[in-house]
Amino acid sequence: MDIKNFPKVTIILRGYNYNQTETVINALIGSSINSVEITMNTKGSIDMISDFHRKYGDRIHIGAGTVTNLENVKRAVNAGAEFILSPVLLSREIINFCKENSVITIPGAMSPTEIYKSFEDGADIVKVFPAVECGSKFFKDVKAPLGELPLMAVGGINKENSREFLSNGADFLGIGSGVFNKEDILNENMAGLMNSLNEFEEKIGLEGVKNEW
Repeated sequence: MDIKNFPKVTIILRGYNYNQTETVINALIGSSINSVEITMNTKGSIDMISDFHRKYGDRIHIGAGTVTNLENVKRAVNAGAEFILSPVLLSREIINFCKENSVITIPGAMSPTEIYKSFEDGADIVKVFPAVECGSKFFKDVKAPLGELPLMAVGGINKENSREFLSNGADFLGIGSGVFNKEDILNENMAGLMNSLNEFEEKIGLEGVKNEW
């Protein structure tokens, strides 16, 4: 996967079972959001990444989240993950392995030093986490001295503040519970999921928006 094709918004799915996760994926098909992160601390995550990549890989980008070690990276990449996200810094060994396999790396960072180090180590995108604690202005403030680096806001992002973060220097968003009602996912309520998705798309206005990387 090339960073130029990396979606603006990725939906983070943590702790949901196979059918619940698949229902969310089906809700996203045809929308302006075509990226899903399945966290590695979700039961059956590797099987889900493999199956959903095979079934929906031509329409939805499937990645692995909460990845912290090389063993899990290899398992996720072998299952078909197109990108890897972590709440912490990633080693150069992990980043190099992903580059060799054309997999996007998105380590987590919270300080300018961590952000700078991640890009020095070869990361494709850096995830500022938890973004809501840093505030939307943090992104422009960091870019002022460090330059136009591709940053993702994750942690506390929702339909009410998404546009604010994008307008203040965040290039990408990772959103967990900020789009859908949890009960709709648990109950596989497609109508409720579609309603929430439509509200989010109207609020954030992603239609036709492309990243510049």
